[in-house]
Amino acid sequence: MPRLSITLTLSCKTSGHAPAGLLCRDDLLDYQETGNHWVGKMMEQLIRDGLVQWATAAIQASVAMLVAFGFYKGLVLLIARLFKPESATRIFFNASARALGTTLVLIALYSVLNSVPEDLPLLAPVQHITKLLLIMSLSWTAVSFTSAIGDVIVMLNPAFENEWKHARKVETQTRFFVRGLNIVIVLVGVGAALMTFENVSTVGSSLLASAGIGGIILGFAARPVLSNLLAGMQIAITQPFRIDDAMYVQGEWCWVEEVTATYVVLRVWDLRRLIVPLQWFIENPFQNWSRNTSDQTGSALIWVDYGIPVAALRHEFSRLLQATPDWDGVTQSVQVVEAGEKAMQIRFLLSARNSSTLWNLRCYVREGMIDFIQQHYPDYLPKHRAELTGTTVPAKELQDSKT
Repeated sequence: MPRLSITLTLSCKTSGHAPAGLLCRDDLLDYQETGNHWVGKMMEQLIRDGLVQWATAAIQASVAMLVAFGFYKGLVLLIARLFKPESATRIFFNASARALGTTLVLIALYSVLNSVPEDLPLLAPVQHITKLLLIMSLSWTAVSFTSAIGDVIVMLNPAFENEWKHARKVETQTRFFVRGLNIVIVLVGVGAALMTFENVSTVGSSLLASAGIGGIILGFAARPVLSNLLAGMQIAITQPFRIDDAMYVQGEWCWVEEVTATYVVLRVWDLRRLIVPLQWFIENPFQNWSRNTSDQTGSALIWVDYGIPVAALRHEFSRLLQATPDWDGVTQSVQVVEAGEKAMQIRFLLSARNSSTLWNLRCYVREGMIDFIQQHYPDYLPKHRAELTGTTVPAKELQDSKT
């Protein structure tokens, strides 16, 4: 390509004219002003055209979003009119309505942005942001759907008196699988959002090439999390405990309040919360007081003197049980279980419908029997017996020792 040479001279201002083939400074300045004016006109025209195009796209997007929002509101009114508030369809729709409405509006916006001219200024960043919001909204909608399905399943399996075991089993399994599925949905959503970035996509492809070593390292690093997830699957299938089961864990009397994908929330009797990883229940023994049935047997122990008549205690114990609704009418027994040097121990064996009722019944019987002994046999409470042997102490010395 030939090189173009331009020679400029600034002598025309003094001589009054420029030599042939040369440009003077005034001509150069005129050309520069003309070029700047032309560039300014072009930029102004581009901005004006871009604003016009964006205004048109904004109007189209607003119309589409309003139509989508109107469709969503109409669907809400239709569901509210056709189904009762306590119906499964209504519960399912109410739990996911907001996420569904947001997704419909974003789908309308994204469709409009894909239909506008590709040369629209700043179109690519706006499309990318809209795509990220749409992915987040879809993930939110999917999580809402799965959670709503879990709520509906639990609602359709109420804990009736004769079917509480099946209801707790269904609720425990449903809650666990719903939370596990929600974790998968969130991970997929985050991965889809990251893959919209070209650099992340390239890095992801490179990581897949070395997935063998990376998988081993990740497996060791995430071993506690993975072990809890696997333990949760095992617990959900084998059902060693269920929601609302009464348990005795780590020296605490508690109830199963919530089962997540990695840990269990136990409500202690004094309303404290005990958080235990799922893996702990696989590796350690624990007591489940309502595994097959909630009925329980307990006892109240009282120490009394050897001279008290056991038959009278047995009669009073029977009267106390008959007078309270906490007793289930199954177990009733009075036995001397220990005989010591100074007193004997009597066990009052009884039963109740559940652990809470049993605790109240044990306290009630213990208080009633102590009150009975105090009123009718006060001399037969535990006492120390001693016998004085040896020389007789004179009365005067005994009187002096007392004073």
